[in-house]
Order: sequence, then C-alpha cells, then structure tokens
Amino acid sequence: MAGDGHGTDVDVLVVGAGPVGLTLANILGLQGVRTLVAEERATLIDYPRGVGLDDEGLRTFQSIGLVEHVLPHTVPNQILRFYDAKRRVLAEMAPPDSRFGWPKRNGFVQPLVDAELLRGLDRFGHVEVRWNSPMVRCAQADDGVHAELGGANPLAVRARYVVGCDGGRSVTRGMMGVSFDGTTSPTRWLVVDIANDPLGHPNSEVGADPERPYASISIAHGIRRFEFMIHAEETDEQAEDPAFLRQMLARMVPYPDRVEVIRRRVYTHHSRIAGNFRNGRMLLAGDAAHLMPVWQGQGYNSGIRDAANLGWKLSAVIRGKAAEALLDTYDVERRKHARAMIDLSTMVGRVISPTNRRVARARDAVIRSASIVPSLKRYVLEMRFKPMPRYEQGAVAHPAGAAPRPGSPTGTLFVQPRVDTRTQRDVLLDDVLGNWFAVLCWNNDPRKILGERAFADWKALGARFVALRPLTQLGWTGQDDADVVIVGDRGGHLKAWFDQHEESVVFLRPDRCIAGACIAQRSAELSAALIDALSLTPEGGESDSATGSLLYVPQPAAESTGAAAGSA
Repeated sequence: MAGDGHGTDVDVLVVGAGPVGLTLANILGLQGVRTLVAEERATLIDYPRGVGLDDEGLRTFQSIGLVEHVLPHTVPNQILRFYDAKRRVLAEMAPPDSRFGWPKRNGFVQPLVDAELLRGLDRFGHVEVRWNSPMVRCAQADDGVHAELGGANPLAVRARYVVGCDGGRSVTRGMMGVSFDGTTSPTRWLVVDIANDPLGHPNSEVGADPERPYASISIAHGIRRFEFMIHAEETDEQAEDPAFLRQMLARMVPYPDRVEVIRRRVYTHHSRIAGNFRNGRMLLAGDAAHLMPVWQGQGYNSGIRDAANLGWKLSAVIRGKAAEALLDTYDVERRKHARAMIDLSTMVGRVISPTNRRVARARDAVIRSASIVPSLKRYVLEMRFKPMPRYEQGAVAHPAGAAPRPGSPTGTLFVQPRVDTRTQRDVLLDDVLGNWFAVLCWNNDPRKILGERAFADWKALGARFVALRPLTQLGWTGQDDADVVIVGDRGGHLKAWFDQHEESVVFLRPDRCIAGACIAQRSAELSAALIDALSLTPEGGESDSATGSLLYVPQPAAESTGAAAGSA
C-alpha cells in the first residue's frame, strides 16, 4: 500500500467494515490485492442483525480460511417450525443434505463472526482497516477513483476500484447516482437478543399468530433472539419501554422480568434493489445493493454471495488475469438472484404477518392441505423453494458451436463432498482445489483431454488440474502428471454427480460456480470459449512462480479453517 504523506494508493477501497466488506477484503487479501477498508464507525456493529448462515456462506468462509474460527459461533442443522395461533405446527424446515459441504441452516452470532472476519485481515500486510473514516468525496478519473476519507485524520485515497459495502443508507450508492428501487413495509418489529436462553431448546420458530406475529430463534452461546410485530397504533417509544418487552415475553417465557437483555432495536423491513451494481470503477455489494425482509434469513447470505462473486473478478482484473469487461458480469449474475431472494422473502413475510383472523385461518387451511401431499411437504421440509444461483449469462460459456443442453450444469454451484488424495484423507473437495480456477476431469487425464495449448492457458491463469477417480483407482500411477492432483471419490458422491450429467469435464470458477462443462472431446473448444467469455488473459498478469501456483494454498483438512453462510 503506497503513500506519499498526503494520500494513499490502493487497488481497492472497500467502504464499510460489515460482514460483506470484511469478507471481500479477505478474498482480495488472499490474492495479494492492496486493499483499504474504510468504516465510518469506531468499531464493529453490535446491535441485533443476522442470525442465520447457510451452506453457501460457510463455503465462502471456508475458501478464505476462516471457517474453523466461525464454526464455534454457530448452531448447525437448525430446524425452523412455523406455528399457527394455537401453536400447532403449520410447516417445518429441516433440510437434510449438505451437498456443498455444510449444513443448509445454521444459527449464528453475527457480532462474533464479524469479529473473526476482521481478525482474518491481520494475516495481510497489504490490507488495512481505518475506523472513524467516512467517505466524504469520491470522483472517477482515468487513473482510478479519487476519494477523500473524513474524520479526525482525513486521508486522500486513489484506488483502482471502490466497492460500497456501506449498508442500506449507502453513501457510495448516492455518490454513484444510483437509484434504490422497491418498497418499505409500514410494519415495524421489535428485535431483542437475550442471554442465558430462557427456553434453552436448540431450534427456532415463527408464530403466524394474527394477534401478534413473532419469531423465536436459538443462536449460539446461550443467546435467543425474539422478534415481535409492533402494531400500527403502537409507537416506537412504547416498543422501547421495558414494560412493553416484558408484556411480549410473557407469551413466551414464565418469568419475563428475569431475562438478561443483550441488545434490542426496532426494525422496518425493506424490499429494495439498486438500479445498477456497477458504475465504471465503482461497485455496490450487500445491503448497499439490495435489501430484503428477514423471513428467509437471506440478507446476510446474499451479501456474502456478492463478495464471493465480485472478489475473484476484481482480483483477476487487478492481477492482469482478465480484462475489465469481466466486471460487467457481476451485475448480470447477482441481480437476478438477489431479486429472486427479495421476492421470496417478501412473499413469506406476507404469508406470516396477516393480523386479520379470517385471512389467517384461510392461510392455515391452504398450508395444511399442501402438507398432506408428500412431494409438497418435502418441497418445504428440504427448502427446495430457495432459489439457487444459476447463471445463464455472465462469466459462463458453452462449447463453441454447441447449443446449451437442457439440464446443463453450467452456471450452477458444483458439489463439495469429502474426498481422498494421495497425501490427505477425508478432506473437503474445495480444500484440495484451492481458491482459484480449477479444471476437473472424471476418469480422464486433464492434460490429454485439454491438449497442450488449452492446458498451458489454464496453467498460466493459475488453475489447478484435478483428475477425479473412483477411490479404488487412487493408488494407480499410470497417468501421473506433476501438474495434476489425483482425487479419490471417497463416498461415491462425485460419481453420483457425473451419473446425473452427460458432462465429464468441469471448469470451476473461484466461487465454485461451474463456468462451463462438456464431454471430454469438446473440452479444448470449451476452453477457448471460456477464455473469451470470461475476458481472461492467460499470457498477461503475474504468476507467483514459474508453475503459476496459487497465492494461497489451503492447509490439510486437519489443520484448515472453515466457515458458514449468513442470513437476515
């Protein structure tokens, strides 16, 4: 990070030290990108916010080497039950699978997880966090973005890119001149975190009670989150009165006057999305780009997805591995999925929140009728309604001259089972792949299938080559190549994936999205199409060694760190 006494030069200025900004800074830090995080507050936020991490978020924290630090602050495999006014179960969510390596639902304590993300930045001499430093001016120029940080110690910053991770009231978004379209619910909620959980059970519930809808959520370390709807005739001042809270808790616990309140806050739910996620060298992520109601616990997780999607793209451009056009795919990819999450969260809120008893009874009848049908019951139980990322446009490609095949896995997340290698046993696949590009072949030698030209291109980009085999073949050395990692399919989950798809060669992006997939004979032409579609420059940029190795190589599973994904 360069400075001349009057200012600082960095690759990326991240505005906001919330979970999205900190995650992005960790991703950039691992790739050697000079990063400055500017936060207007004096310290991390400590009021009630997210309480749910999903499997995608944990996988991202795994990729930045922090998951083992995050996991102690989580409650995995958390069941969520929806109750009617008479406390009869309407629906239950208990998703059983962990295809991406982690449980789908995890309660967590956000302030403690944010603190782990902040501590993760201590690993990097090229990443700095400045507190009490609001961004007060920002202008784009030919040589980058010129920003001014205020506070007691003003600082001029010149950055190649600025990313606003500064929340729903984003200053960055305002300076970009970007709209924030959508609606704000007139309904308010009292949110309170309580220590020494007065209920103590491990799971969570939402009460679709027309008298007063509520939520009761178990999170780690003996903390329970309660949320209560505030009626229109009740003022914020009433809601903040301790007597009001005792009245609310009296419905839930036997001794409401004996609880230990950690933090409390009145919230309003928003359903909004920015008109653009990018304007030249300035970009938006997290709540600065989109806001959604809490009912699916996806606000936090959607922001972590933004960081995972944008982080590798910024790194590739800054390191000279890709042209700037790659950044255009960020808005293309993230907007559709964020919009789907907003719509789902808004819809669930409308289902939960009616205070008209006739409407509530009709809703209950519909939900109970649906639960009688096994397929519909599984649809809810396994959270199949949750929109999964699927990128049909953006940083993805199909073989040149070949039409996209119906059911193609391109644009979806690849699975993450536990595998064996020649030197490791029972490790998560991503810990073998590293945190950059990877080329995977089932039952084939990647070099022979790709051909020397395509193999050399991906090697120059720093990709890792992986030959996937049945575990019985792990010890066979007949196709050994110093540039190829041999992976044994420990539990048969990889074969099961390839059984379901025609494609046998998979090109993985750093965010573990499938950039392209094909049968073996089309791999060379798909390689060329991908390099073009992703604006990659195999002959440009710097490599960390003559072999194009990664800046960060994961430790063996026994020593590695891991992570979970966020919500709310």
